[in-house]
Amino acid sequence: MRSDTVTKPSPAMRQAMVSCEVGDDVFGEDPTVNELQNRVAKMFGMDKALFVPTGTMGNVISLMTHCNQRGVEALIGDLSHISIYEQGGIAQVAGILPRFLHNLPDGTFDIKELLGKIVNTTDPHFSNTRLICLENTHNRCGGKILPLQFMKQVKEIAESHSLNVHLDGARVLNASVAMDKPVDQILKYCDSVNMCFSKGLGAPVGSIIAGTEQFIASSVRMRKVLGGGMRQAGILAACALVSLDEAESNIQNDHFNALTMAQGIMTANTDQLFIDVQQIQSNIVFIQFLRDITSKEFCQRLTTVSQCILNRH
Repeated sequence: MRSDTVTKPSPAMRQAMVSCEVGDDVFGEDPTVNELQNRVAKMFGMDKALFVPTGTMGNVISLMTHCNQRGVEALIGDLSHISIYEQGGIAQVAGILPRFLHNLPDGTFDIKELLGKIVNTTDPHFSNTRLICLENTHNRCGGKILPLQFMKQVKEIAESHSLNVHLDGARVLNASVAMDKPVDQILKYCDSVNMCFSKGLGAPVGSIIAGTEQFIASSVRMRKVLGGGMRQAGILAACALVSLDEAESNIQNDHFNALTMAQGIMTANTDQLFIDVQQIQSNIVFIQFLRDITSKEFCQRLTTVSQCILNRH
């Protein structure tokens, strides 16, 4: 009920960890990591990819690479993971100034606001904008899937102002499965992406970033200075490879279960809580409590959602 990060490695993942080939990934010599990076780069339609320990590090690395001068700006949604859940790392570590855009309920933001906040000036009083950040699916907006038309529009604006677009795609495969579109059709509107293996894909550890060859070459250096270089990382990459094999069916099940659970809860009782079932697009369910209720009481209420009720949906 807390998060899609609360998972355990599948039997296939555990076996893959035992049997995989490993090497020193800091030297680029771990064959399992290299296999993972090549597979993801091809799947994403991008030049290269880089395995990193966490999604937070993946985002910080990406923004450090794009905004390679202290004091420049990145345009970021005010409800984004980068804004809320990453301890202001881009400012704290990299000296990047976040300029916030108001996230709308569907995870997008107003295009007029975006245009109004882009700064490109020679006046030394002001910071210049270098990057626009998106999130898909959008966590704090309830797992919303960004419309491709919106992503295309943002990319066109970025190109017209010589800016890059970074996607926090921690759950981008959830968007891909829900839309029934190959993930590269989503990522063609981005210059870089960060995807987590340890969320909806169910692997125990790891994320991956992807972009141009030059972007990844610079990102390798940023990963090193942040302490993200791992040695025999193939034992982790092996789990990630299995998670990709199992991704589509597992994600489909997660989406079905999220919607089914929400429908069942609303059918069983609506005087204590509310779920806007029509807003559920992926694997995230937001529950609004209408009165004070303890976690124990909530779990007891869930037991009233019988299989009979679930089967009605």
